[in-house]
Amino acid sequence: IISAPHVKTESKEPNGGFMNGAEGFQDLGLNAKALLLDNQVGTGKFSVLANVGFSTPITNYLSDYLPYSLGFGANEFSLRAIAQYKMGNGLYAQGAAAHLWRGQTRVERDYYYANGSYYTDMMDVPDAWNFHGAIGIWLFENSLKFEANYMRLHCTSGDDIRKYNAGQPTNKVEVSQVGFSTQYYFKNVKGFGLLAYYSQIINGRNMGEFTTIGGGVTYQFKI
Repeated sequence: IISAPHVKTESKEPNGGFMNGAEGFQDLGLNAKALLLDNQVGTGKFSVLANVGFSTPITNYLSDYLPYSLGFGANEFSLRAIAQYKMGNGLYAQGAAAHLWRGQTRVERDYYYANGSYYTDMMDVPDAWNFHGAIGIWLFENSLKFEANYMRLHCTSGDDIRKYNAGQPTNKVEVSQVGFSTQYYFKNVKGFGLLAYYSQIINGRNMGEFTTIGGGVTYQFKI
C-alpha cells in the first residue's frame, strides 16, 4: 500500500486567529501486508494478518507548529498485528496492535526544553503503541463496507506541554478517537474504489480535541 495524504489544518476559535493553519502533502507511506492465517471457524472465517510499514516526510513542512502542523516530520517504522472474524452475512469484528518506532525531526530553532535543556535543532519524536478496534459489515457482494472504529495511541516517552511553552514534537501524546468509515468498490470499473471517513477525539493528553474528515480514491491491481 502506497499513500501520500494531502492535509489541511484550520485555525479558528482556539487562538482567536493569531495562528494560521497549514496545508500540503504530509508523509509518503509504504506498507506491506501479509495474510498469515485464514481458517473457517463456525459460520465465519478467522484471519490473522501482519503489516510492516514505513513513512517519511515528502514536503518540508514545519513539524514544530503544534497543534496545526501537518505531521511530526520524522521517519516512522511500524509493525502491526491484525486479527479479524468475518461472518458469512458480511458482519465482522477486527482488532489490531502496533508499535511505532520514530526518528528525529528538524525544527527552526537551536534550543528547546524537554525535561531538560537541548542546544540543537533536532528533536526526538517519542515511540508509541497504537491499538485499533472495529466492527463493520460488507454488503452487495463485498462491494460496499460500513465500519465503526476506535483508536488509542500511547507514546512510550516524552514530556508534557508547559504553561510557558507551546506543544512540540517531543510531547508524550495519549489520545483516544472514535470514527466511522465507508468504502465502495466499483463492479464495472475493476480495481477502483472510493472511501470516506470521519473521526473525533474523545480523550487525550498533550493533544487538542479535533475532528477529522477525509476521502480518497483507491486502485487495486494484480502483480
